[in-house]
Amino acid sequence: MQIEQTSLPGVVILTPARFGDARGFFSESWSRRRLAEAGIDIDFVQDNHSVSARAGTLRGLHFQSPPHAQAKLVRCGRGALYDVAVDIRRGSATYGQWVGVELSAENGRQLLIPAGFLHGFVTRADDTEIVYKCSDYYAPDCDGAVAWNSVGIDWGLTGEPVLSAKDAAAPALADFVTPFVCEG
Repeated sequence: MQIEQTSLPGVVILTPARFGDARGFFSESWSRRRLAEAGIDIDFVQDNHSVSARAGTLRGLHFQSPPHAQAKLVRCGRGALYDVAVDIRRGSATYGQWVGVELSAENGRQLLIPAGFLHGFVTRADDTEIVYKCSDYYAPDCDGAVAWNSVGIDWGLTGEPVLSAKDAAAPALADFVTPFVCEG
């Protein structure tokens, strides 16, 4: 597994090795032991799977606040998407900065997003599947969002995105009071 650091501390791109032949391929998409050897020790407790019917569907920017903050390991099972993490840890030298990565079924890349970061993505193809592991269970009372267009992210959109009512009504980053504090 290739492990690549990004410009945001703790946000990591993982590219599992693929072993293919005429039938297709095999890939070990996650290994606690391999990540622990690389200094990444996260206990995932829940897997989520979502399908977006149309290209240009934008979901995010989402977070789950303490005491149920979530780290996520995100991959694309079918289609293609642009996945984004935004640092929202008060006191962080990279607060408000973002990193984006193209994830697709073809490239097999994954994005590891620690707690304390917003997460969002926009689909590049119809019927795109996103599959991700979470380090804590979903807690509706801790669920939150920040406006997708308030951080300066270049989503690569050619028109208006398909949004949920929740995402369309989310507050701007400038009006957001973060529940996260940078440790260290």
